[in-house]
Amino acid sequence: MRYARDERLALCALLDELGPAEPTLCEGWRTVDLAAHLVLRERRPDAAAGVLGGPLAGHAARVQAGFARLPFAQLVDLIRTGPPRFSPLAIPGADERVNTVEYFVHHEDVRRAQPGWEPRALAAGLQDTLWNRLPMARLMLRRAPVGVELVRDDLAQPAEGQPGSVRITAKARTPVVTVTGAPAELTMWAMGRAGAARVRLDGGTDDVRALADAGWRH
Repeated sequence: MRYARDERLALCALLDELGPAEPTLCEGWRTVDLAAHLVLRERRPDAAAGVLGGPLAGHAARVQAGFARLPFAQLVDLIRTGPPRFSPLAIPGADERVNTVEYFVHHEDVRRAQPGWEPRALAAGLQDTLWNRLPMARLMLRRAPVGVELVRDDLAQPAEGQPGSVRITAKARTPVVTVTGAPAELTMWAMGRAGAARVRLDGGTDDVRALADAGWRH
């Protein structure tokens, strides 16, 4: 299955529908800013390295601002057509490996910023793919003030040690807070969208509060 492509096309359709000035879950970004970010990732590797900060952050911001000045329909078309041939993301298989989570999350960043949103009914294969990528949460949660266990609640519990585990230790530490939800919701939560993720946090009252207050973004 080509989930990255499907999420890319669905996001582009939504951007076409909403236009450039709608809010997103990315703080300070309207839809035009999110679109410019995605084009930068795939078409300007010299600037993409600065997306997460560091000495190239200023360069990345300037390049992104330049893309944001393009006509919005052109910007969305650049996303829709995918990475150009010179991009590392154009290597066969790279789009699916690298962009499935990226495009799922950013699609939801736009969807869930709109009033009245509800979780989508996702294909089981996409939920499985998101679950299999969730070990990335260990990086995202490395500074969490408590231990974190992610628990998938959309499957029956498999036998101990069998494939299809429903639990991931995102941070090994005590005390522990357990975060329970479907893989899509756990992904949104782990990527810093806690306010728009349908998950349940269980643990000591102070521990749950400490984790909820910690805050992190991708």
